[in-house]
Amino acid sequence: MSMTAAIAAFIHDGGTISLEGFTHLIPTAAGHEIIRQGRRDLTVVRMTADIVVDQMLAAGCVSRLVSSFVGNSSAGSLGELRRRIENADPEPLVFEEYSHYGMICRYLAGSQRLPFYPLRSYGGSDLPSVNPGLRKVTSPYPGPDGEPERIYVVPPVNPDVTIIHAQRADRRGNTQMWGLTGIQAEAVYAADKAIVVVEELVDDEVIRSDPNRTLVPAHAVDAVVVCPRGAHPSFAQGYYDRDNAFYRAWSQISKDPARLQVWLDEWVRGTADHAAYVDKLGEEFWAGLAVGEALSEPVNYGRRL
Repeated sequence: MSMTAAIAAFIHDGGTISLEGFTHLIPTAAGHEIIRQGRRDLTVVRMTADIVVDQMLAAGCVSRLVSSFVGNSSAGSLGELRRRIENADPEPLVFEEYSHYGMICRYLAGSQRLPFYPLRSYGGSDLPSVNPGLRKVTSPYPGPDGEPERIYVVPPVNPDVTIIHAQRADRRGNTQMWGLTGIQAEAVYAADKAIVVVEELVDDEVIRSDPNRTLVPAHAVDAVVVCPRGAHPSFAQGYYDRDNAFYRAWSQISKDPARLQVWLDEWVRGTADHAAYVDKLGEEFWAGLAVGEALSEPVNYGRRL
């Protein structure tokens, strides 16, 4: 499907959507299309709430955020998110905070349709004091000292839709990615529907030639969207580099609400689609993010004689 059609078909006002990708392969173009289509009252689930979340907040798309990290990836702050949380400006944001591992456990529970997932890492933390979703249960098994043990658990997360970005997929949706990966597969399995955005569509034979690189299989995918350079300003290993200059610039852009709206008007609402966004940046810009080859060694999977 086109990005326009996929967002129109699957993302609805009031829904819960997951946008996953850890520093790498962030589904930015999908977030921009959600802004263009004017979706409202969304709950966004994203482990590392970053620039794309800041932009969706500023566009009025998000009323609730579930995350384990908020920040501009070591390059600064998120102005819109800070205004919402610290000053309810221009309106409050419901923020549900977990640790990174807590979010992983939520996806694991969601993907396996479990009622909760146990973890030890909240012991000694003050997060339970600000998040009532972090609760304790009595283990049915004895603890290390042989006595009954009370252990923290987190609830499952089951988004209406998960969106991920990847390097390539075939037409059926068998999706391959490499480099820095995160919780993409579990986020897909936890959701009711899944949209996979890819740099390129490849033949079935390409996928079959390297089956272990398939992180998300076709049966879990509802839509495949081909959107080259759709992870910018993050990177796609083997396709283009991270736009560090944009990350550094975003702190100043988002610090000023009026300047942020001007940016959205020019670069998101003022572009018809991501292809127009890419063209607006220009080929000289993209040449500056070009990457060279670093080929993996061939693998002999063997075959029957």
